[in-house]
Amino acid sequence: MFAPMIALGIIAFITAVTWASYTLGKTKTENARAAGIIGFMLCAIPPFALVYLVVLLVKPEVDVV
Repeated sequence: MFAPMIALGIIAFITAVTWASYTLGKTKTENARAAGIIGFMLCAIPPFALVYLVVLLVKPEVDVV
């Protein structure tokens, strides 16, 4: 009964972390695609994914020329 809701929550978490990693990676890193892929892989261990997002948030922005 709750299996579909749990699966939907997991899919939503993976989507949100991957999107947030890519979006933050566009301004905070030189390679946004790599930031998104790392965020996606870290979704296997949710605390690491959240720590990764915090690290991206506090990282200074990169000046791209």
